[in-house]
Amino acid sequence: MNLVFMLEEPSMKHFLAGFMPRIVPEHFLVTYLVHEGKQDLEKSIPRKIRAWKTPNTCFIVIRDKDAEDPIVLKTRLKALCAERPETLVRIPVHHLESWILGDMQALASAFGKPNLVALSGNRKFRNPDALANASEEIARLIPGYQKVSGARTVSPHIDFDRNLSRSFNLLISDLKRLAAAGAA
Repeated sequence: MNLVFMLEEPSMKHFLAGFMPRIVPEHFLVTYLVHEGKQDLEKSIPRKIRAWKTPNTCFIVIRDKDAEDPIVLKTRLKALCAERPETLVRIPVHHLESWILGDMQALASAFGKPNLVALSGNRKFRNPDALANASEEIARLIPGYQKVSGARTVSPHIDFDRNLSRSFNLLISDLKRLAAAGAA
């Protein structure tokens, strides 16, 4: 099985690459197509899906919600994938940083800040998908945090069973389902 991730930015690639080996079997070929932002991603989706000829491929489009209505956004992205309607579309609500804040233990371990673990019980962090300013929250907790290096550093520490982000858990559920189907 081949998994092709179509991503909005490099930080998502580094985040996914750090834990994908724990989800998919070794024989899976995982490809990350990184774009220069959401407009570049959306322009390239139909063209790349149409041109991709490798059989047994599943496309997974991941784009941040930002300020858009997630249902409208997902509908628009699914329409761009019309040639491959089985394409998965997943939307980090609001940003990748919401997925990272969903596992405060991973953030604490990655940056050697054990005091962060206690924050996962705080009302603000119990539902990281509700945080419209997740990037600012991480920057406040980890001064000097950089998106790409931060995603790469946190990713190996992510615990799929501990993450509080619903949108992250939907992606993980899909990936585990694909892994099980491809392993058979």
